[in-house]
Amino acid sequence: MIKVGLYFKKSYCGKRDYVENVIAALRNKVSDYVIVRGPTDLDGLDVLMVFGGDGTILNMASECARRNVKIIGINYGHTGFLAEFEPEKLDAAIDMICTGNYKLEERSMLKIAYADKQYYALNDLVIQRCTSGNQFSNTINLRAAIDGAVVDNYTADGLIVSTPTGSTAYSLAAGGSILTPDIEAFIMTPICAHSLHSRPVVYSDKSTLTLTRTDSRGAINVVVDGIAVDCVCEIDNISVTKANFKVGFITSFNNNFFNKLLIKLNIWSK
Repeated sequence: MIKVGLYFKKSYCGKRDYVENVIAALRNKVSDYVIVRGPTDLDGLDVLMVFGGDGTILNMASECARRNVKIIGINYGHTGFLAEFEPEKLDAAIDMICTGNYKLEERSMLKIAYADKQYYALNDLVIQRCTSGNQFSNTINLRAAIDGAVVDNYTADGLIVSTPTGSTAYSLAAGGSILTPDIEAFIMTPICAHSLHSRPVVYSDKSTLTLTRTDSRGAINVVVDGIAVDCVCEIDNISVTKANFKVGFITSFNNNFFNKLLIKLNIWSK
C-alpha cells in the first residue's frame, strides 16, 4: 500500500469537517497518510493529493519534483487547469491511486539562476517593470540571447518565459502560443513590447536563455509561478535552463489536453 499526503488550499485547511470527510474516504484504502503543511512533510510520500486550484498545486510542485512525489489535483479553485478531478470525483481519484490504474504525465520545469539565487518554476518566470514607489519605471530594457546568440532587445513592460505547462497561463494572455505538454520547448513572450517586430519565440528546452538588462532605470520584479520573489535595481545576467527533474502528474488514461483546454478556458467548441 502507498503513503499519501494531503495538501489543502489555505481556505479549506482549517475546516475540520471537510478534512475529516477526506480522511474518511481514504481510511482503509491507503497504508498511511499525513496532512502536509510544508515541504519537509513530503519526505517519504508516494503521492500528494492537492485540494485547491492551480496556485495551490504550484506551491508544492518543485518540492514534489525534487522528492519524486507524484501529484494528483482535486480542483477547489477557479480554473483548475492542473487538477485532474473535480470535487465530486474524490472517490474515483482515491481508487485510481490505490489501484495504480493511471497514467503518469511528466512536466518540465524552468531553472532560474542569477547572482547567488536559484528558483524553479513549473509555469513561468516573469521579469517585469516595477510599478510603485521610488523605483517606478515606465518600461524595462532586456536583451535576450539563446545559446549566446542575441534574439532581440526588448523595450517592454516585461518578459515571460514559460514551460509548455505555463503556456496556457500568463503567456497565453500576453499573446503567446499554446504548447502541448509533450513538446520539448519553452516560449518567451514579451509583455506590451514597444515594437512592431517583437513576437513570442518558441525555442528548444535544451538551450540556455540569458536575459541581460541594458538600462538601469528603476527596479525590476522577478516573479516565479505567480509569486514575486525579488525586486532588484542592479542585476547580473539571468540564466534560464531546463531543470534536471520533472513534476509527475497522475492522470486518467482518457485524459485529453485539448478537451480540457476547451472546457477550462471556456472556448466555444461547437
